[in-house]
Amino acid sequence: MPSESRMTQHLDPRSPWVISTHDLGKRPGTMRQMTLSLPAPADLGVDMIGVPKDAEVELDLRLEAVMEGVLVSGTAQAPLAGECARCLDPVTSDVEVNLQELFFYSDEDASEEDSLLDGELLDLEPTFRDAVVLALPLSPVCGDDCEGLCAECGIKLAEAGADHRHEKIDARWASLQGLISENDNDQEK
Repeated sequence: MPSESRMTQHLDPRSPWVISTHDLGKRPGTMRQMTLSLPAPADLGVDMIGVPKDAEVELDLRLEAVMEGVLVSGTAQAPLAGECARCLDPVTSDVEVNLQELFFYSDEDASEEDSLLDGELLDLEPTFRDAVVLALPLSPVCGDDCEGLCAECGIKLAEAGADHRHEKIDARWASLQGLISENDNDQEK
C-alpha cells in the first residue's frame, strides 16, 4: 500500500554518494559494475572509533535492474581511527563491509523503510553508513593483550610493571590508621 506520508526528497546529482542509473534504464537484467573512490561522510562512527571525515572509501559495486527497481550489491573498504577502550592509545585499522540494497522505482511497491530512486538517481550513503556502523566494535582495543590503565592512578599497566600496587585500607578501619602512627611516635620518645 503506498504511503501518503513519505516526503519527496530530491537528490543532488553532484553529491559524491549519489549515483545515476540512467544507463540501466528499466530493463530487468541490465547490469553495470563500478569501482569508486569517494570521500567518507561526516559523523560516521560510534563513541570510541569511526571513519574519519573525507577519508577515502573504496567501493566495488554491481548495479542491476530488476522488476521492482535497482539492486545494488558490493563491498566497501574504509580506514578507521579511534582510541583503545582499555588504555586510550590511538587505534587505526580498516573495515570492509558488504552492501546490498534494493532501490525501488516507486513507493507503490516499497514500504516506509525501503529506499527509493529519485528519478534515475540513488543515494548510497545511508546504505554505506548503516553497514559500517553495524560493523564497528563498540570497545576497540589496541591489542588483545592490552592491560589498560590502573584504576587508582591512571598509569598504563603495561608500563607500570608487575609490582605496581596501591595500599588499600578498608574504610571501616581508616579512622584507626591515625592512632597507630601516633602510638608509634609516643613509644620512640
